[in-house]
Amino acid sequence: MAQCPICRRAETVAAYKPFCSKRCADIDLQRWFTGGYAIPAEEAHDDEKDRGIE
Repeated sequence: MAQCPICRRAETVAAYKPFCSKRCADIDLQRWFTGGYAIPAEEAHDDEKDRGIE
């Protein structure tokens, strides 16, 4: 079986898959809410903004 992506120690449990427990699932959810997981974005250049390209 796969390991929990948060604690990497325990095997996953079907009820909380892909996590091992509610605790690890809640840690992951908290990271999403606080912006811990973010994709960096590039700002559009000024000339692209003027032409309506973003």
